[in-house]
Amino acid sequence: MKMRLPPYVQAFTDRHGSPCYYFRRSGFKRVALPGLPWSPEFMDAHSAALQGGEVACANVGESRTVSGTINALAVAYFNSPAFATLSCATRATYRGILENFREAHGDKRVALLHRHHVAGMIASKAATPAAANNLLRMLRLLMKFAVLHGWRRDDPTVGIKPPKMRTGGFYAWTEGDIEAFETAHNVGTRARLALALLLYTAQRRSDVTRLGRQHIREGVLSVRQQKTGAMVEIPVLPELRAILEASQNSHLTFLVTASGKPFSPAGFGNWFRQVCDEAGLPGKCAAHGLRKAAARRLAEAGCTAHQIMSITGHKTLREVTRYTESADRRGLAVAAMSKLEKRTSSVKP
Repeated sequence: MKMRLPPYVQAFTDRHGSPCYYFRRSGFKRVALPGLPWSPEFMDAHSAALQGGEVACANVGESRTVSGTINALAVAYFNSPAFATLSCATRATYRGILENFREAHGDKRVALLHRHHVAGMIASKAATPAAANNLLRMLRLLMKFAVLHGWRRDDPTVGIKPPKMRTGGFYAWTEGDIEAFETAHNVGTRARLALALLLYTAQRRSDVTRLGRQHIREGVLSVRQQKTGAMVEIPVLPELRAILEASQNSHLTFLVTASGKPFSPAGFGNWFRQVCDEAGLPGKCAAHGLRKAAARRLAEAGCTAHQIMSITGHKTLREVTRYTESADRRGLAVAAMSKLEKRTSSVKP
């Protein structure tokens, strides 16, 4: 019986008689897939190609730019190895910010961009500090590339301070929020499955939407994170196992749309917002907030920062601290003072 292949996969036999498989879809880059169909490494590569495939055109736009301009610099960066090695999601984010910058300043000379120009751009976005910080970060990256490749001798972003952020980023769900969602969406529904995958794996939506039974072996869920490339291996808790068993389907991914197709990360975010609304949760409750809630739970359970990093895939302690700052400080303080009390009680008066 002929093996059923994943969507957009074609099988060939090379001149040595060995099978080989390619992702082929109109408008997407042709990609050779490793391993055998349905294996974890094969499906990780297939998911990446399916969600982030790009038309293979080298040096796109290079012939339509004027040498020495912001347009030409941006094109050079987009076609550089430094940009190509970023994850699909990161490339899309970077490109979106830099394309807006190009639209406003693309015909200007790179050499004529001065520090006061950068300061003015950042100051003009003071009302939206997150956007200002993102723009400054991208300009620093672009100017670093310009200095490295001889477009200019100095970096005009040096010394420019980003505006202070008064927000802690994404809102971390409370236990009350989680309970309200679970009350509104019973086990066996897509909504409850989505909550469980987010909460019990602590992964980003871009990874949760790719998860399927092929990622679980001997009770351990293994996934290579799309954003960072980090490989995480997470034991499947009984709570998650029970919900997976109650939500069985024949699809490649655990989560699918109403038409039975895999979610895109953006599409999943929009749908999850709707089911949060159905549960009566405030607008600040987003999918990413469950990643923070999962990290908080791990911290409250007494996990070390490195233990939390092994689950979330974060690479620095600073990132973990930012994600777990909403941990139960009172409970942690009580535990800390209890340890101190045991030590001091043995001291004789």
